[in-house]
Amino acid sequence: MAILVTGAAGFIGYHVASRLLTEGESVIGIDELNAYYDPQLKRDRLAALRELGEDFIFHQLDFADEESLESALAGTDIDRIVHLGAQAGVRYSIDNPRAYVRANLAGHLNILELARTRKVGHLVYASSSSVYGARAKQPSSLGDRVDHPISLYAATKKADELMSETYAHLYRIPQTGLRFFTVYGPWGRPDMAIWKFTSAILEGRPIDLYNHGDMSRDFTFIDDVADAVTAILARPPADDAEEKPGGSIAPHAIYNLGNNRPERLSHLIDLIESACGREAEKILLPMQPGDVPATYANIDAAARDHDYRPATPLAEGIPEFVNWYRSYKHL
Repeated sequence: MAILVTGAAGFIGYHVASRLLTEGESVIGIDELNAYYDPQLKRDRLAALRELGEDFIFHQLDFADEESLESALAGTDIDRIVHLGAQAGVRYSIDNPRAYVRANLAGHLNILELARTRKVGHLVYASSSSVYGARAKQPSSLGDRVDHPISLYAATKKADELMSETYAHLYRIPQTGLRFFTVYGPWGRPDMAIWKFTSAILEGRPIDLYNHGDMSRDFTFIDDVADAVTAILARPPADDAEEKPGGSIAPHAIYNLGNNRPERLSHLIDLIESACGREAEKILLPMQPGDVPATYANIDAAARDHDYRPATPLAEGIPEFVNWYRSYKHL
């Protein structure tokens, strides 16, 4: 039996697949390797996964294409799925809305159908902290209403949660949705702020600070996230008619995965400057459409149910990322 990991060439997908392989699991990875950001980074992640042994099999395909998905996995025994593939990015969704409908809606449905027909033991899927919208109340808690998304990306992620709830109710498929809060670390995404700031500072270019830099994020180090995903994968929610985190009485739970420690953007910049050994030139800009000024996670449910206790403060994680970036870019 194997574990299917979608988005295996992506940032979180790579780390989760790597952790599973290290733990002795067989992993089937799928990824489209699209050009949302440099596909070479995705190919480099795949090369690192292949170095971990023969228990990793990869298929390049678009999981929104149901025929390609079914064809690639025909005859393959899959007992669990970690669905991390998606069209990511809040700002990109403003200009490219159809990409989100295809990947995040049609694609999620295809994975649900795969889970149903294969009768998998657990489907863990990526949601997002973006579902909370522009809320003044912090921290964001699982009991909060999430009916007012301010980006199409957030709307598709909320829709994914609703589709999963339906399949858990109708077909009793054990599922867990994970609302990630600003994950960062080695092998991260070039469209994320930490990568952009590090790249610009090392190259002597100015950095853009939206909302004039008055923003806070619950930065979550990738090792803490990978630990949590693999732990949660091993413990599917019970089909016991009891209420789960997120409110479902079907076998469907939702958790926040954040750092429970909001950090101001100014502190993040200070840490990157220190790790790079250079000061940043700053350009102050207004808030971008679809973005939010602050995110901060209540992680009580994940701590209680899965002993989730993020251990990496920003002051340790940022130097680790900058050191990896220098090595990867040969700087």
